[in-house]
Amino acid sequence: MESFEGKVAVITGGASGIGRALAEAFLAEGARVVIADIEQDRLQAAVAELSAKGQIIGVPTDVTDPASIENLAGRAVDRFGGVNIVCNNAGVGGFQAFESTSRKMWEWTLAVDLWGVIDGCRIFLPLLKQQPEAHIVNTASMSGFCYGPFLAPYSVAKAGVVALTESLYREFQATGSHVGISVLCPAYVATAIAGDERNAPEDVERRGDADPASQQVRDYVAEMMAAGKPAAEVAAITLEAIRENRLHIFPHQSWLPAIESRIDNILAGRPVGDEPASALADPRR
Repeated sequence: MESFEGKVAVITGGASGIGRALAEAFLAEGARVVIADIEQDRLQAAVAELSAKGQIIGVPTDVTDPASIENLAGRAVDRFGGVNIVCNNAGVGGFQAFESTSRKMWEWTLAVDLWGVIDGCRIFLPLLKQQPEAHIVNTASMSGFCYGPFLAPYSVAKAGVVALTESLYREFQATGSHVGISVLCPAYVATAIAGDERNAPEDVERRGDADPASQQVRDYVAEMMAAGKPAAEVAAITLEAIRENRLHIFPHQSWLPAIESRIDNILAGRPVGDEPASALADPRR
């Protein structure tokens, strides 16, 4: 997809963070944009602020509900006549010890981070196939490749997103589909994901209550996120990857040795260790 002029891009989690940066980047390229988010106040504010940059609408969407994603697809088609690009970007995170993590926390995390992506691909793919040019971007994480402690639900979900995207990439090749697909795998990005529990269902016990001993870890990660790569930079890298039809998008190049080290350890029969220190030295790289 060489040009985004006149294309229609749908972005979940689009009211803030990487999603909002993607919306702004697509608008700057002449695309028409639909942003979806569960936070209606932020959604309305984002549409109001970005409307001067191009054609954009906001659709309140809960990606844990397939009917809500179907409504999003319908609203996009009703407003703009079709969809060319889907960014399944909505996500939640969180650091918590496995033993203190309830099933409801697991269900919520997987529902947003994995099932939201699965349903986004499933529901939008028929619409994308109707367009001469189309592309899917699924947001995973470096945690989809390198698994640290206190992050089991998130890592499981993001590894699933990587597997889903790679599987669909090969399936599209096997069937001759013209739909492109990429998986976005950032590390630390300056977003509000550290405050993700603001959108958790009421019956999900908060991490600070269930696991106060891990608060220091959560505070450290929040600091690293705040110092991370700007979301606008990640968005620019993502649009370039769509142009080049790249499968994997790695905004943080310093983390790539961590993947190599993990594979080397697995092949050599060694325990998988921590990421190389170089990957953690600068959260913006």
